[in-house]
Amino acid sequence: MELWNEQGTKPLDASKPQLWESSSQREASRMTDGKDLLSPQPRPTVRRLSSATADFKGLNIGPHVVVPPKHMDSPSNAHETAAALELAKHRLKDLDSGDGVVTPSTPPETTTTDSYAFAFDIDGVLIRGGKPIPEAVEAMKVLNGQNEYGIKVPYIFLTNGGGKTEQERCVDLSRQLELEISPGQFICGHTPMREMAQKYKTVLVVGGEGEKCRLVAEGYGFRDVVTPGDIMKDNDRTTPFRRLTDQETQNSRVRNFGETEIEAIFVFADSRHWGDDQQIIIDLLTSKNGRLGTSSENYDEGPPIYFSHNDLIWSAAHEHTRLGMGALRSSLEAIYKSITGKDLVSTAFGKPQLGTFQFATRLLQQWRKDTHGINKPPETVYFVGDTPESDIRGTNEFNESKLSENDWYSILVRTGVFKEGTKPRYTPRITVNNVLDAVNHGIKREMSKASKAQAKNTEEAIDEIVDGVPVGDE
Repeated sequence: MELWNEQGTKPLDASKPQLWESSSQREASRMTDGKDLLSPQPRPTVRRLSSATADFKGLNIGPHVVVPPKHMDSPSNAHETAAALELAKHRLKDLDSGDGVVTPSTPPETTTTDSYAFAFDIDGVLIRGGKPIPEAVEAMKVLNGQNEYGIKVPYIFLTNGGGKTEQERCVDLSRQLELEISPGQFICGHTPMREMAQKYKTVLVVGGEGEKCRLVAEGYGFRDVVTPGDIMKDNDRTTPFRRLTDQETQNSRVRNFGETEIEAIFVFADSRHWGDDQQIIIDLLTSKNGRLGTSSENYDEGPPIYFSHNDLIWSAAHEHTRLGMGALRSSLEAIYKSITGKDLVSTAFGKPQLGTFQFATRLLQQWRKDTHGINKPPETVYFVGDTPESDIRGTNEFNESKLSENDWYSILVRTGVFKEGTKPRYTPRITVNNVLDAVNHGIKREMSKASKAQAKNTEEAIDEIVDGVPVGDE
C-alpha cells in the first residue's frame, strides 16, 4: 500500500542536510485505518564530500555527492540531479536486498524534467586521455539549466571502464569536469558482477592497477578474492619472464594454492600484464576444479570466466584507438582453442549487454518515482556514445527488445572511436560532432515534441467547444 502525504517536502538543500522522508510522513506511514504499521528506517542524509580531499573511508559511508571545492559552500546547479539519483540507487539497493520497508515520500518541488533523460559513455565522449573534451563541460552546464528553456535534465553515466569503484570514478569525473556528481549516477561494466558475490566463494580477479580490483570485488561482497600477484608470490615460476616488484610482493597475500580451489575468474578491468594474466587464466581454465598445478583430461572441469565488458578497442590519449578487454578475450579464446581443441565459453557484462541498459532503466524509473511520483521510466533516454560496436549496438538492441519500456535513442559522436569517413557497423539514430551537439539535439527534439503535443491538445479542445455549441447559436 502506498501512502502519500498531502504536505510537500522542500527541495534538497546541501547546506542544511535533509532526510528523504519528513517525520510527519513517517508518522503517516505508521498509522493507517487504526493499524500501527512497521515504519522504515529514516532515509539517510546526503553527505557532501570535496573532490579534492575525498578519501577511501569517506567514500564508503552512506549516500553522498562529490563536490568541487568551489561549490562546497553552497549547492551547484547540478546538486539536485546528483543527490536525487544517489538516493534512488540506494533505494533500489534496499528494495533488491529486501532490507526493511521502503515507504514512498511526497515528491519535492523540482525544475527538472521527468519526461526524458541522458545517459553518457565517458571515454571518447566526455573525457579523452584523462582530460575533458572541451564541449563536455559546456554540455553539463546546459543539462543543469543553462539553456534557453531554463530547464534541467537528469543524466547518468554508463561506462565499460573498470578497475575502480563507482565512488572513485565519481571523484575522477568530478575533478575532470569540475562538476558535482554522485556515485548513484554511475553504472560501470563490472557493477552487475556484485550479483555473483553470493554464488562464488574463492574467485580470481584480474586487471586494473595494483590492488584496486581486489578492493572493488571485496566492496561488492566477494568473500575470498585472489589476484595474479598472490599466485605468483606462492610460486615464482608461474610466469617465467616476470617477477613481482617489491611493492607487488608486499601487497600480495600468502596462501598455498596447492590446497585452494578457485571457483570463478573475473576480469574486472583491462589487464596491465597480458602475458602473465593469460598464463594464469589458462592454467585455471584447464585445471581440475580450479586447483592450480592440476590438469583436466577433458578440459571441462575448470572454473567459469566472466569479463566486465567486451570492447575490442577504446579511445585513449593516443591519436589511434587502443586495444581493450575484448582483445584480451579474443586472444584467450584463440589460445584455449589451440590447446584444448574446444571453444571457450565465457560471459561478458557491460555494454552492449542488455542487462546494463535494463539496470539503467530501473534506476531512472526509481528516480522519476522519487522526484515526480510517476512509477515509470522517462519516456525517452538519449544515450550518447562513441563506439558503434558497444554504445550504439547496445542502445539499439535494448530499444528493440521486449525488456525496453521506453525509447532509448542512440547518438554517435565523432570525438572518440568512430571517425568520419567510416561506416559504423551499427547505425545510430543520429551522428553529431560532439557531446554538446548531442545534448542540444535531444533538448530541441523534446521541445519540438512538447510544442506539437500542446498544439494538438489546443486544437482538440477547440473542436470540443465547437462541437458543443447548439446549431444556430454560433
